[in-house]
Amino acid sequence: MHHSSREVQLGAALVEAADTLSETFDTVAYLRRLSDHCVALLDASAAGIMLIEGGETVSFGVSSRQQELALDLLEVQHHGGPCLESYGSGEPVPPVGIRAAHASSRWPDFTERALRYDIGSTFAVPLRRNGTPLGALNVFAPEPARPSPAPAQPSSAPADETGLLLAQTLADAAALGLANHRVFTQYRTLTSQLQEALSSRVRIEQAKGMLAERRRTGTDEAFIALRRYARSHRLPIDEVAAAVIAGTEDASELGREHPGPA
Repeated sequence: MHHSSREVQLGAALVEAADTLSETFDTVAYLRRLSDHCVALLDASAAGIMLIEGGETVSFGVSSRQQELALDLLEVQHHGGPCLESYGSGEPVPPVGIRAAHASSRWPDFTERALRYDIGSTFAVPLRRNGTPLGALNVFAPEPARPSPAPAQPSSAPADETGLLLAQTLADAAALGLANHRVFTQYRTLTSQLQEALSSRVRIEQAKGMLAERRRTGTDEAFIALRRYARSHRLPIDEVAAAVIAGTEDASELGREHPGPA
């Protein structure tokens, strides 16, 4: 990929990674799109992201290109693999040749499966936010058509470093986007709870006023009647208040409650 094209692609990927403050946010689709960007930027066979929480895998997101391959290579890592190693250390796992790793019994289940798909090498970078690991991004590169000539070997290190840097940049952006979405969801939940609590309070106050007017009594006495009725019928007081407002529970019914402890 030409440098200017890669820069445009990376810019688009970073913008998309930041776009998580939405009520319709879909984690799997989000991870898939970022994996697609990674594949395009690095000309890889496939890529995938594994989210981990409390030591347990909670979600996968794999590239549109060779989805089955990517998903299989993530799922097979339950006994070890580049994702788990990067997640555990919090550091990148530099490019590893699959055949060499298999020969040395490194990640045996993973490397055996990767060889079936003609994967030549792999690397992983962690998703982390403020020191907290969230998962890892795994990139799968194809088996080369033929061995690289010896003179070209020294130039592979900068290429590897560039690939790692690009992948880590995407992973950092994804970690930030996911963390922001989590905070966004928490605030939405809190706002909803506060709104419901306020609405409940308004309903109770309205029911108190209506009941006091119907019974020709004070609002404190009306509230005691509401609370007593709710307790004796094992109902939330807000539900009783809503019934009073709707007219399905009238003042006389609440007034027939025994004047026991409020």
